[in-house]
Amino acid sequence: MSDFGTDNQNPVVQAVTALIEPVVDDLGYELVEVQFNREQHGQILRIVIYHASGIGIDDCTRVSREVAHLLEVEDPIDQAFRLEVTSPGLDWRLRTERDFVRFKGKKVRIVLVDQPEAIVGLIGEVENGQVAIESEGCRKLVPFGSIKKAKLVIEF
Repeated sequence: MSDFGTDNQNPVVQAVTALIEPVVDDLGYELVEVQFNREQHGQILRIVIYHASGIGIDDCTRVSREVAHLLEVEDPIDQAFRLEVTSPGLDWRLRTERDFVRFKGKKVRIVLVDQPEAIVGLIGEVENGQVAIESEGCRKLVPFGSIKKAKLVIEF
């Protein structure tokens, strides 16, 4: 699966993802992303979760409790860190093919690796390693390998 704009090569991210994904799934959520970054107050392990009905503070607390216990037992990170569990938010950055499938019919802004101007349109079919974008009566097929960044367009 294509995964653009993420730090999925980081060994801590890989180890934590493999360890917690089954637990997050068992709790009824989808693991969207794992980030491990140095921020102003030290190392942050950020777990991003999704559920079709939305994510609230109780959901984050539930996942945080289970993940914290698992990380304490398995100890895959050899340094101090702070655990944060969150939802993707309104300005969700699409990172995988699965994200495009989930938001079919929604408006997206895509920045390509080799093109200065962004593509804005509605997400269409996702197949054969590419996504169809419908814009101004035209349909453009965009290979996932050419996507640098993609975000939902928030419309009020």
